[in-house]
Amino acid sequence: MKDIFITENFLLETKTSVELYHTYAKDLPIIDYHCHLSPKEIAENKKFENLTQIWLYGDHYKWRAMRTAGVPEKFITGNASDWEKFEKWAETVPKTIRNPLYHWTHLELKRPFGISDRLLNKDTAKSIWDECNTKLALDEFSTQGIIKQMRVEIICTTDDPTDTLEYHNLLNQNKTKEFTVFPAFRPDKGMMIDNPEIFIPWVKKLSSVTNIDITSFDDFITAIRKRHDYFSSFGCCLSDHGLETIYCEDYTQSEINQIFDKALANKALSELEILKFKSAMLYEFALMDFEKDWVQQFHLGVIRNNNTRYYKKLGPDTGFDSIGDFALAKPLAKFLDRLDSNEMLAKTILYNINPADNELFATMIGNFQDGSVPGKIQYGSAWWFLDQKSGMEKQLEALSNMGLLSQFIGMLTDSRSFLSYPRHEYFRRILCNILGNEIEKGLIPNEKQLIGEMIKDICYRNAKVYFKF
Repeated sequence: MKDIFITENFLLETKTSVELYHTYAKDLPIIDYHCHLSPKEIAENKKFENLTQIWLYGDHYKWRAMRTAGVPEKFITGNASDWEKFEKWAETVPKTIRNPLYHWTHLELKRPFGISDRLLNKDTAKSIWDECNTKLALDEFSTQGIIKQMRVEIICTTDDPTDTLEYHNLLNQNKTKEFTVFPAFRPDKGMMIDNPEIFIPWVKKLSSVTNIDITSFDDFITAIRKRHDYFSSFGCCLSDHGLETIYCEDYTQSEINQIFDKALANKALSELEILKFKSAMLYEFALMDFEKDWVQQFHLGVIRNNNTRYYKKLGPDTGFDSIGDFALAKPLAKFLDRLDSNEMLAKTILYNINPADNELFATMIGNFQDGSVPGKIQYGSAWWFLDQKSGMEKQLEALSNMGLLSQFIGMLTDSRSFLSYPRHEYFRRILCNILGNEIEKGLIPNEKQLIGEMIKDICYRNAKVYFKF
């Protein structure tokens, strides 16, 4: 069968790039240290009935493209059949040329489905639908089957502190599986004091799962610490925070106590009170992470749920988010410095979504490296709207120029789809292409063993050491 698009040397522009990828990167296991996969679907080893269910459900990248191509919402999140939704996606795919979706779509058809002799379009939709659906019924295409096929060694899901982690418990009991799944602590709702419809029910749920009567800020922190301990008992070693910006307002403890009391009573808060509370919570979370030698991750800069009409209809994470232009440098420096000054700065990964902030982040991490851990403060991989060829190249360039590429912990999927593991392959090809091209230009030495070992570090070994997996 001839590969008509995603060939074995896809994205590899030189002979040296080809050699580096196939010799050093291609067959490395995957450590996916940040994703949004469902622990329930992994633990239950779910089989999806058809390609739409595994590929289109919840994928707001595809939904945005379909809307832009004029596809009615009925065929995106509406009541159309799964086949009708897939057919509309197949009709959309040719219109996505030069959008990363075109690359990802055909990479994901090739791996794990083995389809590389056809491009997805209206004419090939039925044959691809039938072939993939037949394979999805096989054991090797269950959730755990796909994970094994893609050589995934470690998965870190993203979990609310009030989650029971019952499915992580089931996974821990399965001694036959060939991979490990850890939870990651995502306490964003514990900061949403500006949204009482979310915050107050979350506090009540936290109270219920911890058996702590939360009537004060001290109670609140005690309850969160109890959940932090609980997550740690499941092997959790990292937290994650999705924020517009870093919050670092000055505050006193008495102010925070009063603000929490007002919030619990559902009284109106000023903008300054909200910022002070979020600043206090971010600092408390950071202290917990430091105490347990966890890694803290900060995803910064998104404006979420911009379309009020569709937010009311569909809720969050449905394709109506965009890049923001927040002032990040001063609050980020102040926050990290406060922790570092008290020698309580945990290992930290910073992700930006605005490409204008690339060099800002790449230089910020250098301010707080202290020699205790290689790459203690990481400039995280290109994320969300930057998770494409140009975005990855620019992130790698900024990190290389301002820091040490050799200490980078590499790629993640940040995805809700079990078919997204080719993102790691995509990153590895881009990395090898950059290094191979520079060898041939004489910009770095033609020492393939030296460069190859660095590739192995970036794509696999650095993350394993960094997270102590």
